[in-house]
Amino acid sequence: MQLNDDWRRWIAENLMLGTPPETIAAILVKSNLSQANARTEIDAALRSPYLQAARRLANRVNKRDWVLNIQSQLNRLYDEGIERRERLSGEDFLQQYYRTNRPVIITGMLEHFPARQKWNLDYFAERFGEREVEVQFGREADPQYELNSIAHKRKMPFGEYVEMVRTSGRTNDFYMTANNDSLNREALKELFEDVGTLPEYLDDDPGRRGFFWFGPAGTVTPFHHDLTNNFMAQIVGRKKIKLMAPSDTPRIYNHRHCFTEVDARNIDLARFPAMAEVQVLECVLEPGEILFLPVGWWHYVEGLDISVTLSTTNFRWPNDFYSNYPPNHDF
Repeated sequence: MQLNDDWRRWIAENLMLGTPPETIAAILVKSNLSQANARTEIDAALRSPYLQAARRLANRVNKRDWVLNIQSQLNRLYDEGIERRERLSGEDFLQQYYRTNRPVIITGMLEHFPARQKWNLDYFAERFGEREVEVQFGREADPQYELNSIAHKRKMPFGEYVEMVRTSGRTNDFYMTANNDSLNREALKELFEDVGTLPEYLDDDPGRRGFFWFGPAGTVTPFHHDLTNNFMAQIVGRKKIKLMAPSDTPRIYNHRHCFTEVDARNIDLARFPAMAEVQVLECVLEPGEILFLPVGWWHYVEGLDISVTLSTTNFRWPNDFYSNYPPNHDF
């Protein structure tokens, strides 16, 4: 066996994770490296000033994980799910939820939106059927469809897409999402005339009243977190949502950027044992309700019906948490 840099990285990573040197040596020997060479490489890694510096940095990360774990343990003392608040005032929302990074469902605030009465499949097809829109397609053939969202974009007449939603039954193969916003905002710009304002919570910008999500029952957005605070305003249909607090991030197997390979529909504790200690909150968002998704909260979203959702980020209070996000997403 020829020891290359991939193997050396593997040795260093396992030493950082606390794997005993004897265990690492046994694996190397099993892979046809001599016992003497295995010990030489491991000893060299242990003496390396690079590994020693990495360990110092790892200790700092472990300290931060310890602090996060305190909040995670405290969260588990309270398990009443996501609160519902009727016509929550802006000040109460700011003090009790936005400032404290807590999710909440707000009811009774969308009935003045014309969209609540007007938006349905017939209205979409009759009014905007000829418009060219962009949709995510081919999702079911790609387990990483969210990471690879750019590859799944397809253009088509909106009326054709509406008919697919109407007749498809339950599927996750196609979905119109915020990733399609740049084209669809212009193509469907009159739709946003049906969207009212929420001055208690949001700064109004008539040109950007939310991102448009529209799909059949069965659409799934896997666990991920956003880089800003977010409102999900449910206009048509219901969605099931599962949430995990940012303090549980060290246990959520965040393999790349803001994603995890943990499947919310069937959490595999054999593969992801740390998830056994993660509190997963669940709710169903009904038509006319708003879910506040605080920045950093992991969430999974599943369409229970044909659904239309507006998401928005233009809060009255500071919401730029992206500028200092780590630039290297491949970790």
